[in-house]
Amino acid sequence: MSNLLSTVNQRTNLAGQNRFELLLFRLNGQQLFGINVFKVREVIQAPDLSEMPGSHACVKGIAQLRGESVIVVDLSQATTGRPIADISKAFVIVTEYNRHVQGFLVSGVDRIVNMNWEQIKPPPQGAGRNHYLTAVTELDKQLVQIIDVEKVFSEIIPVEEEVSEKVKEQSHKLDLSKIVVLIADDSVVARNQVKRALDSVNVQSALAKDGLEALQWLQAKAAEAGDDFLHQVPLLISDIEMPRMDGYTLAAEIKADPALRGLHIILHSSLSGVFNEAMVKKVGADQFIAKFHPDELLSAVNYWLEQSV
Repeated sequence: MSNLLSTVNQRTNLAGQNRFELLLFRLNGQQLFGINVFKVREVIQAPDLSEMPGSHACVKGIAQLRGESVIVVDLSQATTGRPIADISKAFVIVTEYNRHVQGFLVSGVDRIVNMNWEQIKPPPQGAGRNHYLTAVTELDKQLVQIIDVEKVFSEIIPVEEEVSEKVKEQSHKLDLSKIVVLIADDSVVARNQVKRALDSVNVQSALAKDGLEALQWLQAKAAEAGDDFLHQVPLLISDIEMPRMDGYTLAAEIKADPALRGLHIILHSSLSGVFNEAMVKKVGADQFIAKFHPDELLSAVNYWLEQSV
């Protein structure tokens, strides 16, 4: 298992081709779950954990990893209500996203598979609002469920969502009454975080659950609005990891379309690092911002809207 992620850095050329790699794991039972490899730092045998008094019931403790204290969450208990039965045989998937490092306790880790985002589908209709899935796919005739780890972690350790008065004042200097900002994200939690930030300064928003839905919405809007399109929809805030079409591919498609290419694009992702900064330039996006800091995001929104209105 120690060598499982040893070649992750060699796989970055998949991004921008609507491809990615999925780490498969199990909780209780044989059901396969998945997480994007780019969120994963390492996979380790469950270490000794220090208790964290007063913590959420799903927090199993704190692991000391190379001098860093990392909260470990029982992913099975957080999503199904059933804790991992035998921690001594379990693994911890150490992840880095949303500017934090955290560990998820799982019962077993399977393998890494190379996937195309077109193979990743939204959760089935009728799943309701309380599930923890961002997407599903099929592998070797078996359903793989991709967990919304952003939602899981936000319920255990909520993030600050309030926009400061200083940033709000910047927005009030602009006439934003006739514009719409499109938000594309497969995570319900992430979409709503961005929407609430825009709502706080009275900016209207439209929502898309993946890159393909966002592209189709933009194309329909451009056909309807004609030359006035960029005045009505000057900005897109898009996640990178999304079913059917990822944010890199979405940005590239927009810049290749004469009717859309003037649109400003902020890639707003839980994935962080220098690699994303390079990909922003490659696909023609305007800016990369790591999730989720409302002041930083809204300051960027203010800047790009100033270039448009």
